[in-house]
Amino acid sequence: MLSKIKSVVHKIFHWEYWPFEIVNTPIFFVWCYYAARSKSFFFFNAANPSIKNGGFLMESKKEIYDIIPEKYIPKTLLFTKADNIDFILKSISQKNINYPFIAKPDIGMKGLGVAKINTNKELEGYAQKVPINFLVQEYIAYNNEIGVFYYKYPNQNVGQISGIVYKEMLAIKGNGFSNMETLIKQNPRANFQLKALQLNYGDTLKKVLALQEVFNLVPFGNHSRGAKFIDAKHLITPKLVNKINEICNNIPHFYFGRLDIKYNTIEDLEDGKNFSIIELNGAGSEPTHIYDPKHSLFFAWREISRHLNIQYKISTINNKKGHRYLSFNEGLQMFKANSNLVKQLQAM
Repeated sequence: MLSKIKSVVHKIFHWEYWPFEIVNTPIFFVWCYYAARSKSFFFFNAANPSIKNGGFLMESKKEIYDIIPEKYIPKTLLFTKADNIDFILKSISQKNINYPFIAKPDIGMKGLGVAKINTNKELEGYAQKVPINFLVQEYIAYNNEIGVFYYKYPNQNVGQISGIVYKEMLAIKGNGFSNMETLIKQNPRANFQLKALQLNYGDTLKKVLALQEVFNLVPFGNHSRGAKFIDAKHLITPKLVNKINEICNNIPHFYFGRLDIKYNTIEDLEDGKNFSIIELNGAGSEPTHIYDPKHSLFFAWREISRHLNIQYKISTINNKKGHRYLSFNEGLQMFKANSNLVKQLQAM
């Protein structure tokens, strides 16, 4: 009971957990302003012409990986619902992808349906329950993960980093006498994930962790899966900007979005070694540094509005170059398809 009260109080005083409708209602009016100026409610389609829907919703992750130079991304395979387990296992072996690896829906959002796979049995179970085509991806074991928000105007050669978020994975630390479930309940951020963790770990949560023993509960840097996001703008240096520019200039018609990167050290990343782009998100990207608990909701509104302005400018430039906006009907169909997919992934 005490843990529930603690969680409720934590949620009240941390806007990052508030309902989407409450947080984004003011942003809707900002969106309408730019929609009126561009004469299209779905102007974002032109932000990244090489990505379906500009990367706002319903884009294929595999199609995005295919336009990124192979040296920058993990080994990745696409499988359909028609593929049997023998074919899947053979393909993974031929690609030299070893356990553990990551499985995730080819079209997805907010970490829904993403799983770390450790055995053939887990893979077979995942393939049976995932509702759409899915990816098997090499697990990148670097300890650090950041989200780098990047934009470049189409008439310029050099882009900018507008924000960096450092992702602190959801983990608990042992005290030598409490079991894992108790430790989870004592941590509001972890307690919000309790049902999913119980489903994933089962009786493992009865284990008592040794004093100072750290257990990583969710090995993905997703805010909706419990990761803590920390504003890391101090990492923005001329050297890092140059390196991210070099990378993004090799991704055709990519002008606006966020690169989720796992890396060894920031010095290595600046030098272009020991890193991997595990996700590239387009027009639907949030400047996720806003979710740092130290930031107010007013800060978040200001940052989202700033990025909408950048997206609008990029989209209108590309539109004048011949890249079209989505029609109203196409936009509605995209939102409808996304809503249906979310329900399917949540039911996994």
